Amino acid sequence: MSGERVRITDVAPRDGLQNEPGVIPTRDKLRLVELLCQTGVDEVEVTSFVSPKWVPQLADAAELLTLLRSPPSEEEAVSCGPPTLESATLSALVPNVQGLRSLLDANRAADRRMISKLSVFTAASETFSKRNTNATIAESIERFAPVILGARQAGLRIRGYVSCIVACPFEGPIPPASVVDVSKRLIDAGIDELDLGDTIGAATPDTIRSVLDAVVRIHALSEPETFTLHLHDTFGRAAECVEVALDMGVRSFDGSVAGLGGCPYASTPGRRAPGNISTQTLVRTIHEAGYSTGVNMDKLEEAGRFATKIVSEARLRAAQTSPEAQP
Repeated sequence: MSGERVRITDVAPRDGLQNEPGVIPTRDKLRLVELLCQTGVDEVEVTSFVSPKWVPQLADAAELLTLLRSPPSEEEAVSCGPPTLESATLSALVPNVQGLRSLLDANRAADRRMISKLSVFTAASETFSKRNTNATIAESIERFAPVILGARQAGLRIRGYVSCIVACPFEGPIPPASVVDVSKRLIDAGIDELDLGDTIGAATPDTIRSVLDAVVRIHALSEPETFTLHLHDTFGRAAECVEVALDMGVRSFDGSVAGLGGCPYASTPGRRAPGNISTQTLVRTIHEAGYSTGVNMDKLEEAGRFATKIVSEARLRAAQTSPEAQP
């Protein structure tokens, strides 16, 4: 166990920003991705090729990738340092065939496989699936078939997210058997990596243990490239869940620098739900447990400060332009 490597994906540019009330300028997103790549994380989920109608915060996916593939100006090179995007895998969320086409177009325009992994998503809760994707679980997985086929033909890896692995904001507790069923369907559909998400941060050490005990029947948790755990820190228990998962063989986790994100379904009118487990907390927990990550904590703190700054600025702009703010 001592020093064993654990894989880290930072999802802040996508999952961390997608529910923000204000839109982050594309140049700021670019800088955030660059800073995260400099930290030593293994992967950065940079955006989502989803309809701007549903997620306006990520409407600039193609523009962001254009900036990512462009060399920095002389002024940017001096202020930001040399680009280090090659140090991390870049991935993106793709909900349908149209999104896949947009991703492939962006890769072709870059003359290389800039995005080398895409993610599809469903849920262990029928109600959540219908609310989030306007489709049943079966319908959502059926939609993935041409996406997975196209991704394979393009040489891309495919991650399959399962939301609500512990509890659903509409249905309450989710039986581990439901998580196993959906996970098996995704594996049978041809995904390369299973990513289980505690979407509303309801997990406790005991419930995470129950879910992982069930999933281990169909999946080898110790394979870092094929199984990932995605925790939210709504009630401050995510670090304890990381410790349990490590003990059970999980070697790949998602985090969001500065804890950006937060499922809107977990929020209340007077309180925004805390987001994903912060990558800083995630990495510290892993290191304290005796494992390694290759992440530079100083660089990670720098990325966290920048992330906090651009989100605070965007929220302020949104507040100033909201109808309630008008005289």
